Amino acid sequence: MKPCLYIVVPCYNEESVLPLTVGLFTDKINSLTVNGTISEDSKVLFVNDGSTDNTWGIIREQSEKNSCVIGISLARNYGHQNALLAGLSETVDKCDITISMDCDGQDDINAVDEMIKEYQNGSEIVYGVRKDRKKDSFFKRHSAQFFYRFLAWMGSKVVYNHADYRLMSNVVVKELMNYHEVNMYLRGLIPLLGYKSSSVYYSRTERVAGKTHYPLGKMINLAMDGITSLSIKPLRIIITFGMFITFLCFIGVVWSFVAYFTGNTVEGWASSTCIVCFLGGIQLISIGVVGEYVGKIYMETKNRPRFNIIRRTYSDPE
Repeated sequence: MKPCLYIVVPCYNEESVLPLTVGLFTDKINSLTVNGTISEDSKVLFVNDGSTDNTWGIIREQSEKNSCVIGISLARNYGHQNALLAGLSETVDKCDITISMDCDGQDDINAVDEMIKEYQNGSEIVYGVRKDRKKDSFFKRHSAQFFYRFLAWMGSKVVYNHADYRLMSNVVVKELMNYHEVNMYLRGLIPLLGYKSSSVYYSRTERVAGKTHYPLGKMINLAMDGITSLSIKPLRIIITFGMFITFLCFIGVVWSFVAYFTGNTVEGWASSTCIVCFLGGIQLISIGVVGEYVGKIYMETKNRPRFNIIRRTYSDPE
């Protein structure tokens, strides 16, 4: 039986690149349909993540021209991860497999063929993994490598050089929908689901048009979500470091008593100031890390929806 495929594509202010890349997605759907790999009901689902330009207008226009193009528009900008989740939630009970990928055309669309083959061979999850990072800048390449290694050291199960280009079966998507946390890091969460997985390796190209919507600030926020959403090891590091500092302070107290009773004390403010500043800095860092977790707990207790879909380019089923 031919599987029904939905390609889920989050979009945010992509009016410059969308007209150039929409053909890549539809051509791939059509070619896979013609050669009998996937069902004729397969679609490309674009998710407008609260864009402020004409992205939604282009999606609507394309859906009117091409029956395999559909779209949903979120009420505001919820971020890439939640936009992707919104798209995946739309595919539940509509298809057999989903493939998520970015709108900029950098991910090799031809890797879709290999992903489907891996699915047909029994994999429920197929990761699109970059062969190298030659297209990245020096800073981005080395910072990404450090981040993946740091997450692994933190005990998080992540796939090295994998972003959000992946295939998932409908079974996996349904299981993913059972996770209701607000701060979700899909790259680390999906491997935790435990389904049979494999990887397809590809080379990433330059962005087709426009500029990236993932500047340094968003990359740092995503990294923080990855670390704090998947591991409590930072809290344990704080405890361990705090015990070590306490031990040093205890030695310092013993030394000060010995120095006092032997008459070797020297009055001054330099040493006291250094100690106070050092301990104050450690306390502030520790409070900051704890605060990051407390903030996430606060957001989780609100139990707000991860996204609100306000418009669709197709009718809801009766």
